[in-house]
Amino acid sequence: MEIDIYADPVCPWCYIGKRRLERALERRQECRATLRWRAYQLNPDMPSEGIERSRYLTLKFGAVERARQLYENIQKVGATVGIDFDFGKITRTPNTLQAHRLIRYANGTPQSDTIIEQLFSRYFVEGGTIDDTENLIRIAVDSGLDEVAVTAYLSSDEDLSEVRQEDSAARRLGIQGVPCFIVNNQYALSGAQEPEAFFPIFEIASQELTAASH
Repeated sequence: MEIDIYADPVCPWCYIGKRRLERALERRQECRATLRWRAYQLNPDMPSEGIERSRYLTLKFGAVERARQLYENIQKVGATVGIDFDFGKITRTPNTLQAHRLIRYANGTPQSDTIIEQLFSRYFVEGGTIDDTENLIRIAVDSGLDEVAVTAYLSSDEDLSEVRQEDSAARRLGIQGVPCFIVNNQYALSGAQEPEAFFPIFEIASQELTAASH
């Protein structure tokens, strides 16, 4: 079974969605899944240097206080899946293009999940930056990737256009928000759904795979 996950590392619901998908797969261990993380930028027009956090919240929600109320709810939901969100530590909303390049680079490697986890945690728990090349290299190396190779990659423009095209393709598919999970290129589940929401799709996909093998 293959699962394409459209997400953005600055999306708190994507972090929650990751946790819930993991729980779903733990409860359906017979469903062996290959995960592919796909690029989707919540803020595709974000300046390359990002913007100051309070300004971003005002532009997006109309007022920082309104955003605070929404994030308090997200913080409570996050706690139920083991995420210790600390939105107060975030001082800047970044452009995530470079982070998506690192995700693409890591796809298919044993380090992929660790890198995704580190990106989410660095931003939402530690309040760190995930657009600075040096920090991304450190995340990659700490996760087990080769420092020389990943430094050369992130210092180049390799896969830059491919990441942008993937983001555009997602929007053409009708994806308007993330996370969005697509199983075997056929069945989509949008939003940070509870683990149980995945089970019907897993069952259909498993039945089709079984039928195709006979």
